[in-house]
Formats: sequence, C-alpha cells, structure tokens
Amino acid sequence: MQVKEKIDTAISELMWNIVELHSQFEEIQKSWAQLLGITEPQWFILMTMSELDDGRGISSTAVANKSRIHPAYVSAQTKHLEKLGFLTRETTTDEAGSLRVALTEGAKAKIRKLSAKRQALSSTMLDGFDEEAVRHLNKRLNLLARNSRLVSQKLSIGIL
Repeated sequence: MQVKEKIDTAISELMWNIVELHSQFEEIQKSWAQLLGITEPQWFILMTMSELDDGRGISSTAVANKSRIHPAYVSAQTKHLEKLGFLTRETTTDEAGSLRVALTEGAKAKIRKLSAKRQALSSTMLDGFDEEAVRHLNKRLNLLARNSRLVSQKLSIGIL
C-alpha cells in the first residue's frame, strides 16, 4: 500500500471513529436528559450553563455560542426550562436587552445528584487514559476542531 493510500485509510478510519463517538455521546446525553425528564438539547443547554456560569448567570448568547445551538432555539428552550423550574431568565439593561439565564438551586441540586454517576461513567469511558493522555488527546482534538472549522469556511466560500 502506498503512503497516500495509508493516509487516506487512516483519515477514513478517524472520520468513522468520530461518527461513532458522536453517536455514542448523543446516546449518553439522551440518557442523562431522560433522568431529568427533559430533552437532549435541553440537557446540553443546562450542562453548558453549568460549565460557564460563575454564579451571576450567563447570557443566552454565550450559551448558544458554546453549545453551537442557534440563539433562537436556545431562547425557546430556556423559556421551556424556566417553566419546568430548571432556570431563571431575565432581560438585562446593561447589554442592550440581552437575556441572562441562571440555573435554579433545584436544578443545581439535581445536577449534583447525578454527578457521582457521571464521574463513574466518565472513568469507564476514559479507562486506560492517564491525565497526561487526556490532556494530549484534548490538544489534538482542539487542533482537529480548529482545522475542520477552517476547512468548513473554505468550502463555504468555494476555495476547496
């Protein structure tokens, strides 16, 4: 097998592994969401908020940007999550009418309750990886994500 064919085979295998990981992560997220009686995108919004919020709430735009979910969809889902008691929403005057969202204490408690189970499952998923290996993998995945964004941009403007 020639070098180019080996590289093509390796890239193809990588892409299929990413597809498999994406599928498995979706199933895992769906399971967490079901435990709280919400949808997978709603779970993802709550997890994004949990990660980004420093205790003062967070703009819905920041949630949309981090989670890569359209801002209008985030807005609609946060309305629903507010009705379910998972978060509060308030329009702020300091950011030109920006919407700030914050997890309720009840939502934080529910997330904490799932925390031990999530940590156990994460340990299973990363079995065989030490801290350095995870850090190295994250660096490589960040580079791959950056490069794939560049490819996507080039495709969208017709360069590739």
